[in-house]
Amino acid sequence: MKEKIYLASPHMSDEGYEQEYVKEAFDTNWIAPLGPNVTNFEKEVCEKVEVGHAAALVSGTAAIHMALRACGVEEGDIVLCQSLTFSATANPIIYEKAIPVFIDSDLETWNMSPKYLEDALIKYPNAKAVIAVHLYGLSADMYKILELCKKYNVTLIEDAAESLGTIYKGRYTGTFGDYGIFSFNGNKIITTSGGGMLVSNKQERIEKVRFWSTQSRDKARHYQHSELGFNYRMSNIVAGVGRGQLKVLDQRVAKKQYIYNYYKEHLKDIIDIEFMPINDWNSPNCWLTSIILKGEVRPIDIIEALEKENIESRPIWKPMHIQPFFEKYDYLGSDVGEYIYNNGLCLPSDTKITDQQLDEIINIIKGLCSNA
Repeated sequence: MKEKIYLASPHMSDEGYEQEYVKEAFDTNWIAPLGPNVTNFEKEVCEKVEVGHAAALVSGTAAIHMALRACGVEEGDIVLCQSLTFSATANPIIYEKAIPVFIDSDLETWNMSPKYLEDALIKYPNAKAVIAVHLYGLSADMYKILELCKKYNVTLIEDAAESLGTIYKGRYTGTFGDYGIFSFNGNKIITTSGGGMLVSNKQERIEKVRFWSTQSRDKARHYQHSELGFNYRMSNIVAGVGRGQLKVLDQRVAKKQYIYNYYKEHLKDIIDIEFMPINDWNSPNCWLTSIILKGEVRPIDIIEALEKENIESRPIWKPMHIQPFFEKYDYLGSDVGEYIYNNGLCLPSDTKITDQQLDEIINIIKGLCSNA
């Protein structure tokens, strides 16, 4: 079988930065959770995105969970959440026995619609938090969303799991809200194999998250716990991988943007293909180059044609409000998210991909669309 072309796979640095930090952890026997790599990874992420404080955790999902607890979400509280996203955005709302209300996207950003967000804030004046997502590395229109959150006095959490390195109006995504979260899952733009981080300028809240995520162990000689705790802290080994990966983040962003531009240039003559929106105020990391198909060729046609050549692609996320588990919850919108889901496709965007492999993918797509 021919070599597989992945949608997005881990890509360690050619320089071996990750191995240096991991080796240091082994050499010093600092294997157990916490240690210099964790502390320095938090510090280096803060310096990179220019935010005050960070807590390195086991996943982006854990980071969203801790953000909800940090802003005081409790049982029965309303949390307004983008519908067009992966379930990890919404699941932590249920962990806290809160109530999600799903908000549609707009075609200009593929992210949370400010119009429907305001409708929801009017309908639910006691909403405790808003979770906005930067889908596929595309920034939401943060100034409009931030203005609404301030107007209605509600906490803003940015799910920047897919957008580390994305810049909105000169500033990194994940740093506009009260809390921002990043993911270092194996398919993300940089990876620690599994991991996440919560960032904020609220020092006391980040310190509290570190406490909660290490089982809420009180400062006592004996094991004492006055609050519910979680085993959410990142290990020193994993953080070493992250420190090495952070050194090549700019390279990875540049390659992802190159992939997007390559596809766009070579598929520009196919009128039935529309690329994900990039606005002049947004410099996305282009984590996954995504398209909308407007003609007879459907996403599944391309997915299956690529699969025959051992090439991986993926449908757009299925919106939360039409998921079997979440469909009972309220939704405000006009089904833009459903339109993107029904007609959208994520193309192979692996940072190790070659021009020759990109040409192979493009030729398959052209062959299908020209025969439609």
